[in-house]
Amino acid sequence: MRVCHMTSAHEQEDDRIFHRECVSLANAGFDVYLVERGESYDKMGVHIVGVGAIPQGRLRRMTEGARKVYEKALELDCDVYHIHDPELLPYGMKLKRKGKKVIFDSHELTREQIRIKPYLPKKLAGVISSLYSRYENRVCEQIDAVIYPCPMNGQFPLPGKRQVYINNLPRTEVFYDRYDPTVERVPGTICTVGSLSYSRGIKQLIQAAYKAGAKLYLGGTFNSEEFEAEIRAMPESACTEFLGQLNWDEVYQLLNKCQIGVSSILNVGQYGQLGNLPTKVYECMSMALPVILTRTPYNESTIRKYQYGICVDPENIEEFADAIRFLMEHPEECRVMGENGRRAVAEEFSWRVAEKALLDLYQSLS
Repeated sequence: MRVCHMTSAHEQEDDRIFHRECVSLANAGFDVYLVERGESYDKMGVHIVGVGAIPQGRLRRMTEGARKVYEKALELDCDVYHIHDPELLPYGMKLKRKGKKVIFDSHELTREQIRIKPYLPKKLAGVISSLYSRYENRVCEQIDAVIYPCPMNGQFPLPGKRQVYINNLPRTEVFYDRYDPTVERVPGTICTVGSLSYSRGIKQLIQAAYKAGAKLYLGGTFNSEEFEAEIRAMPESACTEFLGQLNWDEVYQLLNKCQIGVSSILNVGQYGQLGNLPTKVYECMSMALPVILTRTPYNESTIRKYQYGICVDPENIEEFADAIRFLMEHPEECRVMGENGRRAVAEEFSWRVAEKALLDLYQSLS
């Protein structure tokens, strides 16, 4: 079976798209192509088909960039087309009309995320969200399958002939298998890696780290120049080292030295409804770091079950700082929580669990 994954919005070799899904399919014997920005080459059994540069502007990316990806993907004449961006939904319908099997991989609940976009006035965002939701539902009803990284409030929010839950669980070879228990952590250090934006609670994290007297390491890039300027101008940023974009080895080294991992995503948009943990949390658990994470029903349920960290309201700076301070001052509790997190990854939260659902879906389409 010839399989084509398509993305116009994601960067090259995106972890979910390339390293998890495409490589797993290639290892299972599928003939896998990934159409994305950049150059063409083969890697890990996947044929990466580059379309060159994708326009940087949001509107041009969603129109010109999406069209470039579709036209290149169509040339491949594959059996199954797996699309990863909302802007590719119209082309998913075109492919369906040509008799192709089509899967939409909904990386996030887009209609909820539209409502919190900082560049959209609130009323306009509501209108756009409603219009997009109707269109997305109509497409999902007609294509072959919809994939979610997690249920929302215990349910799948989009319609579909087949709905499949494929979590962004960690690949054990990246962090879990490389963990060295003899390495000594640097006391008083905390870290997080990912997009640096207001909705990810970066401002509150810096304030809490400063108040707790911790050294904070931030890996990732800012979502806007305006937000970056605001953050760097904060007096509390004196406790923070901005590391920029990190590769896998650099993330490994960071998690290998810090004492505490953090995920401070605010309860806005889709985030309070999520039925899984952020990728960064799984990575910290793999490396035996205790984790401070946002208090949501799902997060609290996993904390109760595995005892790998502490839930807080990230907008309550005093509570947030108290949690950081407690872990800094109790290394034995940190060690036990870290061991509990690794056990949770081994038992429940590794990619081999999600990979089976992916392969089962593809076998059903053959």
